[in-house]
Amino acid sequence: MKKLALIFSLLVLFAITNTAKAQGNYQSAIGLRLGAPLALSYKFFISDPAAIELYLGYRSYGIGYTFLNPGAMYQYHFPISSVDGLSWYVGGGASAFIYSFKDNYCPGCGGFAFGVNGVLGLDYKFANAPINLSADWLPTLVIGGEFGAFGAGNGALSARYTLN
Repeated sequence: MKKLALIFSLLVLFAITNTAKAQGNYQSAIGLRLGAPLALSYKFFISDPAAIELYLGYRSYGIGYTFLNPGAMYQYHFPISSVDGLSWYVGGGASAFIYSFKDNYCPGCGGFAFGVNGVLGLDYKFANAPINLSADWLPTLVIGGEFGAFGAGNGALSARYTLN
């Protein structure tokens, strides 16, 4: 029982230490991914270098095509020591595409596709303001639906309010 209590205490201490280090820039942030698609973004750090970003995107085209794009990414951050608050990150994740066509473009078309994506980007937290900006590229392999399988790549500029 004493060993279990010691292990639990060490894990709690480790978690507190990691959270404190991650809060050096920011712990979590919410805002918009300004890209294709436009998305609501919530990013939170699970340890000092590791973050998870959840997003929900929506896009509509004038030809009657719309899609909803929920997804999640794991990001590993590397500080750029020459600029305070700046880091680059790499990672990957998964997303879904729920889409539909209206009008005469493709009557009755619509469905679901799954995406596996990578991510490469830059992240900056302003020192004296609760603002975080990031720019990234998401190469994505989309599988399923009417699409079959194809590669896509899009990027986004994100602007978020930090929630320390």
